[in-house]
Amino acid sequence: MSRSSHPFIAFDPVAFSLGPFDVHWYGIMYLLGFLFFWAGGSWLARHRSWWGWTPQMVGDVLFYGMLGVVIGGRLGYVLFYGLDSLLQDPWFLFRITQGGMSFHGGLLGVIVAMWWFGRRHGLGFWQVADFAAPLGPVGLGLGRIGNFIGGELWGRLSDAPWAMIFANAIQPGGWQSAELRAAWEAGALDHLARHPSQLYQAFGEGLALFALLAVYSRRPRPTAAVAGLFLVGYGCFRFAAEFFREPDGHIGFISGEWLTMGMVLSLPMVLAGLVVMVIAYRRQ
Repeated sequence: MSRSSHPFIAFDPVAFSLGPFDVHWYGIMYLLGFLFFWAGGSWLARHRSWWGWTPQMVGDVLFYGMLGVVIGGRLGYVLFYGLDSLLQDPWFLFRITQGGMSFHGGLLGVIVAMWWFGRRHGLGFWQVADFAAPLGPVGLGLGRIGNFIGGELWGRLSDAPWAMIFANAIQPGGWQSAELRAAWEAGALDHLARHPSQLYQAFGEGLALFALLAVYSRRPRPTAAVAGLFLVGYGCFRFAAEFFREPDGHIGFISGEWLTMGMVLSLPMVLAGLVVMVIAYRRQ
């Protein structure tokens, strides 16, 4: 019997249940990202005095940021990717347990949250954004790992040696299918192997971007420069990852066989980040 040379990704997306509530791995990754922000931000407040922050301020901005991520992420997903579903069923907006969060929507929510926090604490928006920017990539990377475990947002078909077979890409809820697992063991699904684009994004938007910002922000920089670099870095990593990521089925390619919605939303981030950095250094 031939055996597949590609891993079969079929994890249970539910980590555990608390009574009638299912706790998904994706939600756990969100929580770990928030915890890292609190721990890392508290460390920066104590050891990088030039930021002018206190641990109490970190807790406050995290609270507003969590609201911005969840509300903005859901609104962004519905508007950018699920508008048809919303028009058919307005309650779709509130069905967060069914999945559907957008980074770009979450970013807009966080921007509003940082502006509101800055007003309450007498800080400029860019002062808040510079402090938060180096702490965000870890949460982004963890979120992509949550996507991987949940078997969602998989990559395009590939014959690369490291390509993986995602059960949920073959059929909804495929992680539970004994027939699919048997077919994989027989080597009958190798032609359906895909790029593990979630892991590419976890590395780029998570680990690599975190390392870049951590090194860059080790000494004082012009106001807005750190936040500008975050926009440039994330936009570039996301744009590159879109070449390997399967476009959303209900949207497909925006133009030709390569331009995706993720690219369209990421390019303005890169341009905005470059403009912000140039202005920041000219004002120094």
